[in-house]
Amino acid sequence: MLVGNIATVVLVSLGAVFFLAGTVGLLRFPDSMTRLHALTKADNLGLGLVVLGLLPQVDSVLAALKLVAVWVLTQLAGATVTQLVARAVWRGGGS
Repeated sequence: MLVGNIATVVLVSLGAVFFLAGTVGLLRFPDSMTRLHALTKADNLGLGLVVLGLLPQVDSVLAALKLVAVWVLTQLAGATVTQLVARAVWRGGGS
């Protein structure tokens, strides 16, 4: 169980670092397209690492499937929203 706890701490911490990096990219990059790119890439990887870190802590296969389902649905929603925002920025000529 010690190995699972260490893996959880390491993976969730790495996920938090990626979330922080995405936030820094959101605040520092000059235009909307690069902000979207930084945010979606970092957040998807960060959430994946958090889910992977939480998997050793769950008690049942159903709970693990729920965690993976949340990650997959977040991936799909993030990709869809990013496309919509990017298209709106492109058509509006904004940055």
